[in-house]
Amino acid sequence: MHKNKSSWPRPLARVAVCTALGLASAAAHADRFGVQIAGGVADHDIKKADLGLSWDPGLTWWEIGGFHFTLIGEGHVSYWHTTEDNAVHPNIWEFGITPVLRFVKSSGYFRPFIEAGVGVRLLSHTRITEDFSVGSAFQFADMVGVGMIFGSKQSYQAGFRFQHLSNGGIKEPNPGINFSQLYLQYNF
Repeated sequence: MHKNKSSWPRPLARVAVCTALGLASAAAHADRFGVQIAGGVADHDIKKADLGLSWDPGLTWWEIGGFHFTLIGEGHVSYWHTTEDNAVHPNIWEFGITPVLRFVKSSGYFRPFIEAGVGVRLLSHTRITEDFSVGSAFQFADMVGVGMIFGSKQSYQAGFRFQHLSNGGIKEPNPGINFSQLYLQYNF
């Protein structure tokens, strides 16, 4: 006759697995993810196409007159192209992350917002034209913007952003570059 030495690990393991699955499900439900596409222009005839992923962990605080603050995380891959005649590297890749602080309307079909963020970027090349170089591949990216979240499930988002990239004086030259961008986003 075989006797089970301990009967408590099996039910305890089941409870642990069920609890972990429940917490993971709740966390996945609270978080929202989005896919963003953007286009922008800057000086030196530079055009930018951007693909972004966003993560909204559902953090909200400081309710003021039907609006609240929230924090969003974004990751970006961008492609720059210039058609200037003296281009050294006419095609540049940009990779980066940005935490975004947003002041957004708390409810409604249309939810306007203002936003600001400061992130970091890495560029594939620092010299764009013969007379324009950003100094270092590492750049800070600060931005301000306005936009709107809309739809019955708040699945859509559109906005305008002004973005400034600069190495913050880490290395000279540091002329910085300014982009004006329009973006569309789909939230899951």
